[in-house]
Amino acid sequence: MNIINLTGKVFFRLTVIDRAQENISGKPAWVCRCVCGKVITVRGSDLRMGKHKSCGCFQKEKVTKHGHTKYGGEKSREYTAWAGMKQRCYNLNNPRYKDWGGRGIKVCQRWLDSFENFLADMGACPLDKNSLDRIDNNKDYAPGNCRWANPKEQSQNKRPRKKQLISS
Repeated sequence: MNIINLTGKVFFRLTVIDRAQENISGKPAWVCRCVCGKVITVRGSDLRMGKHKSCGCFQKEKVTKHGHTKYGGEKSREYTAWAGMKQRCYNLNNPRYKDWGGRGIKVCQRWLDSFENFLADMGACPLDKNSLDRIDNNKDYAPGNCRWANPKEQSQNKRPRKKQLISS
């Protein structure tokens, strides 16, 4: 088997410093030093495919950056609401774009650039069943026009539906 020498190569935060013993399945493994200083052993194929970006410190930094992402990537209700409103307003590929961004609904600059600002203005979502709601559906996502609403409040705060013509 031809083994690609990875010594000296950098993969995101990991620098390959030496060849290690093959792992249990007989695959080539490499000793790597992370930018944080920790030394770990990783399969070469995992390095090349980007499965390992660090010793684990990168994930910990992502999780603790704003405190609303749990280990393993699960995001808080508040973070999910913030990311969702941006998707609906600015991502043309989002299936809900036509009802938000397509109608000209935007996110105020203060919230668009910062989850921390959004959280400071909105506060924590009070109940698991609540979701982000615009008080006036024709106005943007901004302080003063948003609230955490329960399902009943959400269902009562919708644009009038267009009546569909039934052809016979």
